[in-house]
Amino acid sequence: MVTVAAEVLLAGPAASATALALTAPISFWGGVDPKTGLVADPRHPEHGQLVTGKILLVPETVGSSSAAAILLELVHGNRAPAAIVLHEPDAILLLGLIVAKEMGYVTPIALRLDRNRYAALHGREIRVSKSGLLTADLE
Repeated sequence: MVTVAAEVLLAGPAASATALALTAPISFWGGVDPKTGLVADPRHPEHGQLVTGKILLVPETVGSSSAAAILLELVHGNRAPAAIVLHEPDAILLLGLIVAKEMGYVTPIALRLDRNRYAALHGREIRVSKSGLLTADLE
């Protein structure tokens, strides 16, 4: 078992889910379909992968002010990741979670963790605590 401490960027509920570590930057606007929760960008290495209910590890975002709206739509439609782990905080993306929280929706916890840790977590069942501890079995 391995436990890694991440920085909590935006509080949310504890979560347990499979980790999906993206291997390339993503734009939520055009990159994630808010109606299906799938990575929609055909050029993205994880095209067709479902982000819904996953511990989504994002190495980098590609800016668009509409990313907040896409994440808000994912939350509203119950298609959001169980947790979002960013290498660096993205104010626009986090704004979508803040707005969703203000509207009364349960929002996923958002964390910051160095992307060099992502590959070891990909595909594993991860437990995320409210305090930002990520725990994975390494069997």
